[in-house]
Amino acid sequence: MEAKALTKEELRKMQLLQLDMLVELDRVCRKHDILYCIGWGTLLGAVRHAGYIPWDDDADVAMLREDYEKFKAVSHELDPDICWFQDHTTDVEYRWEYGKLRRTGTTYIRAGQEHLKNKTGVFVDIFPLDDVPVSPIYEKIHAIECFVLRKILWSEVGKYSATGFERAVYQILSKIPPSFVHNRMASLAAMSRNDTPNSVHILGLPLFTGYKMPKSWFLDRAEYSFEGKKLFGIKDYDEFLRFRYGDYMSLPPESERAQHAPVSSFNF
Repeated sequence: MEAKALTKEELRKMQLLQLDMLVELDRVCRKHDILYCIGWGTLLGAVRHAGYIPWDDDADVAMLREDYEKFKAVSHELDPDICWFQDHTTDVEYRWEYGKLRRTGTTYIRAGQEHLKNKTGVFVDIFPLDDVPVSPIYEKIHAIECFVLRKILWSEVGKYSATGFERAVYQILSKIPPSFVHNRMASLAAMSRNDTPNSVHILGLPLFTGYKMPKSWFLDRAEYSFEGKKLFGIKDYDEFLRFRYGDYMSLPPESERAQHAPVSSFNF
């Protein structure tokens, strides 16, 4: 299917649908004392725009592993008229190692993923954060293993979107069942605790490209005004945003103010 970008009006409508989900997540987390932080572009939007970055098409939430598991256990308390929690345990066709909130009654399919069988919809990404090994040697081994596991999960997309040798590799990796990856990542995640001194990262993202972060960022939180709502984010926003974006208060050139990924089909 042909890829397309959302119009300004469509993008704004999707942002407001995501906002409803963020508010509902906040409600459930406050009720059960679950720590979460808006992060990445969502935190940048809160600091620089008091809401969404005008051209941003997604929303990001981070939770340390213990809190992520607590949230999963009570996710049935989310208002089903607003959203539901998706991971490989609630949708057997879902391939990724992080969760999403999906907006009830919507569809949203990213270009190149039309053949995937998982349920779709406007989403908010929820990233669990897991401990990085303290030993530099084990950290490198851990990073390589996570890289390979991530590529296995991505292979069902890559075997169609990649070319040449890379495509051939993905075709081979796609023969490995996702359950193998989920089981292995569950073993890695089981070692994570809120009270350990380890740095953290997202198991499903490459450790060696700037995703290793101090755990303290996600324990020391503050409330932020986001589109007129109160949401929790990393208190030391300056350190986090400089780490991720450098001079984060300067707007990028207009040519770089683009949505993350083109969409092929949607229904709001």
